[in-house]
Amino acid sequence: MGYGLIEEADDELRALDYGVLTAPSRMPPAERLHRLYLKLMQVVTRYKPDEVAVEEPFVAQNVGGNARSALALGRAEAVAMLVAAGNNIPIYTYAPAKIKQSVTGNGGSDKEQIQRMVCIHLNLAKTPQPHDAADALAIALCHIQERRLARLLMKGT
Repeated sequence: MGYGLIEEADDELRALDYGVLTAPSRMPPAERLHRLYLKLMQVVTRYKPDEVAVEEPFVAQNVGGNARSALALGRAEAVAMLVAAGNNIPIYTYAPAKIKQSVTGNGGSDKEQIQRMVCIHLNLAKTPQPHDAADALAIALCHIQERRLARLLMKGT
């Protein structure tokens, strides 16, 4: 499960932390989910985010139609939602194409384009690794851009 935390201050963006939370594949599914839950709780407790954004699983695009991978993505999304709800943190979900469009300007971007744009937006010297960490930062960037747009629209009304 990738995670990425971004701080926005005076229209400047800064990556606070990012990475991947893991649990051994040999563990029973319930124990793996509990391990991810506890690790994500540690991240939330440390950083106290104002909002949480997650990607909506899209089977055909994200996992090539593999039902087992789709189930794993859905479970990871549920863990993130439980952590957010348990900490009274608003949660927002975004479709993969929306994230790509927001970060790169193209809803059909590939992983390399997304990673390059994450580095540009956050002024990072190297690409966040593994890929799930870069994806998590892309989701956070998408959310920040959506929130900025919402604020601009509110000012206009």
